[in-house]
Parts: sequence; structure tokens; C-alpha cells
Amino acid sequence: MPELPEVEALRDFLGDHLVGKEIARVLPVAISVLKTYDPPLTALRDATVTDVGRHGKFLDVTAGGLHLLIHLARAGWLRWQNSVPATPPRPGKGPLALRTVLTDGQGFDLTEMGTTKRLAVHLVRDPADVPGVARLGPDPLADDFDRDAFARLLEGQRRQIKGALRDQSLIAGIGNAYSDEILHVAKMSPFKLTTSLSDTDITHLYTATRTTLKDAVERSRGVAAGRLKAEKKSNLRVHGRAGQACPVCGDTILEVSFSDSSLQYCPTCQTGGKPLADRRMSRLLK
Repeated sequence: MPELPEVEALRDFLGDHLVGKEIARVLPVAISVLKTYDPPLTALRDATVTDVGRHGKFLDVTAGGLHLLIHLARAGWLRWQNSVPATPPRPGKGPLALRTVLTDGQGFDLTEMGTTKRLAVHLVRDPADVPGVARLGPDPLADDFDRDAFARLLEGQRRQIKGALRDQSLIAGIGNAYSDEILHVAKMSPFKLTTSLSDTDITHLYTATRTTLKDAVERSRGVAAGRLKAEKKSNLRVHGRAGQACPVCGDTILEVSFSDSSLQYCPTCQTGGKPLADRRMSRLLK
């Protein structure tokens, strides 16, 4: 799933390629992709793109006073086309979900692999009209997101820190992969409770969050959209690397599997050498 660093890189990429250009048409190909109907997509015809923004994991293409909000979900991606095919796309053929064509013949496709269709596109007058945007917590890379702001978010929370980091209404943009990476940098168990965090723990976790995301954004900056997935995967320390050696201590990275996801961690760095039970209601083995 694209997370904050990849979506930020896509925002930069689209900003360079879209701003100042006119939209010729936006074509939904998959029935499931478009989540709104008023205003219609035809309202973007001949509109000039004035900005490309980001809200958590949402891309925001502003044109003609409207906002085209894109959430790539788990299996969605964006593919830039220097020359969009003249033949209209056929619904139901392949992973193509939506095509945006500029008046100069360039454009981008939104694709989604797999059978679970969660990629979502909204055309709205205000980004806050999209429930997923309206409920977002603060951006962890915002200038005013300091250590005290982070501590205030965790006040009153009683949950595992892995889940807290992934909660978009608490902090926007962090998903499964980068929460694993952050916790590894912070040397913290994914199942540590927020109520057990000391002031020092909160400081370490805040610093790990900011540095991990900032480093990933910097690595992704200037990378072409088609290479972002590979760039992300090649630089992950523990996520997706079960069975490999921890790059810090050399211990074997372990995994906990759930019904629809998994997490990876280093026992030596994060759990005092103890493996976590690999079952849905995981606890530290005693």
C-alpha cells in the first residue's frame, strides 16, 4: 500500500507534470472507482490544474475550483503516460480503473490489481467533503507536529502502539510498512501499550517517526512514479523481510500474521529477544 512517503513523491511528480495543464477528459473505467456523482467528472473538461496536494494518503488534484481526490488503497497505483492511447479503454479489461487525459495528449492511469477493489476517486468542491479526509489526524511531517503535539495525541489512548501509528484519525499517512520501520528504529515492540510509554519512550517514538518518514520522502524525491514501489521495498529495514538478518544486530527478523496483513520485527532490537506469538490476539510469549 502506498503510504505517506510514496504519496508525497507522487504529489511532487504530478505537481511537475500537471500544474498549468488543461484536462481534456477523465474516464472512469472500473465501476467501483468513482465514489461521487456531483459534480460530474465532465466538470473537469478544459479545466486548468492549479495545484496538487496531499492529505495523508490522499492525492488532491485541484482544477477549475474542484478537487479530484485519489486514494490508492492497498493495490492501487498511478502510471504516467507521455502519450495516452487514442483508443478508449474497455471496461473490465485488465487493472485499469480510471484514465485522465490532458489536452496535450499526456495523462495518467489509475490501476488496481487483485479482486478486492478499494481504489477510490472523489470529485468534490471541498476536500473535507470526503469522509476519509475529514477524519484525518495531523500530518506527522507538518512543521507544527512537534514532540508535545505527538504526546497529546497519545493521551487517553489504551491500545497497542502499532495500531495507534496506523490509525489515520490519530496520525495521517502511516500504514503497515512504515509503522514496522518506525518501531524498529525506536527499538519498541509493536504490542507495547500506549499507556505504558514513558516520557523517554514518547520522545524516542516521535523522533523515530519523523526521521523514518523524512528519510523515506527524501529517498523518493525525484524518483519516477513507475520506480517508487521498488525504491520503497529496497530500503525497508524489517517490513517484508521475515527470515532475513536484521541490519542493526544480525538477529533473524520474525513475523506475526493476521487475517489480512502481517508485521515484521527484530526480537533482539524490539522485544528483549522474546518472539511474539503468531496468532491474531498476539501477546509476548512467557
